[in-house]
Amino acid sequence: MIVTEKKRESKTQLAKNLGVSRSSLYYKTKRDDQDQEMKKQILIVLGLHPSYGHKRIALEFGLNNKRIRRVMKKYDIKPYQRRVQRLRKKEDEGKEATELKNEIVGFCPIAPNIVWASDFTYIKFQGSFIYLATVIDIYTREIIGWNISMRHDTNLVLEALKQAIERIQTKPLYLHSDQGSEYDAREYENHVMEKGIVMSMSHKSSPWENAYQESFYSQFKVDLGHVDRFDTREQLIEEMYQTIYYYNNERIHGSLKISPVKFKQNHENRLEKVRITV
Repeated sequence: MIVTEKKRESKTQLAKNLGVSRSSLYYKTKRDDQDQEMKKQILIVLGLHPSYGHKRIALEFGLNNKRIRRVMKKYDIKPYQRRVQRLRKKEDEGKEATELKNEIVGFCPIAPNIVWASDFTYIKFQGSFIYLATVIDIYTREIIGWNISMRHDTNLVLEALKQAIERIQTKPLYLHSDQGSEYDAREYENHVMEKGIVMSMSHKSSPWENAYQESFYSQFKVDLGHVDRFDTREQLIEEMYQTIYYYNNERIHGSLKISPVKFKQNHENRLEKVRITV
């Protein structure tokens, strides 16, 4: 049996068989060109903000997030850095609640410096741990105080609080934390009460009741990236400071739609306009 090779069809014949014009076989849609350009812009944004998903990228461009999601899916573009599950530290396993514990859970302030929340986390580096304690204003979501130490003790969290008060030049009405021994220490409690601040603590084994800090640390570690790229502890600590600055001043917050510092500035500008009007 002799098998003859099928002759390849010309573009004219192929167009005729498909019932379309010959020129349409060369046509590239305008959307394809737009998507290619959008792809380039998305990759640039991801280069600057490796953890951004389609929603934050859309905010960066001022575009509909559905369009960004479609282009990212089309070209299989994903954030360069993704979240990993955060290990819960033993200090979250606290004592039973008292009348002060869980005082402000679910409370939503309408201005800065009403409720601050405090917590700490750790980063493993070259066989040892570096601890970071922070204080966040849960209205502006700005990290207003922080302290980095090689030890997790009362001084770790106390210095973060002192720095927050010094930087902001005021104190909150409420200060929330988990029930870790650092926050339950007499030295810490005395300092808070001397300032006239009401202490609040989450329920036992309920890290979600300090969700603002938990969320920050989860994102902080994504933005910090892989720590094994640093040669020294000093380099890592410097990058930790830079990451806090980036979070406060540049990174688009998912809830605020702008950075925390910009959100606070907008709030202050609105108040100033009200004062001028009055």
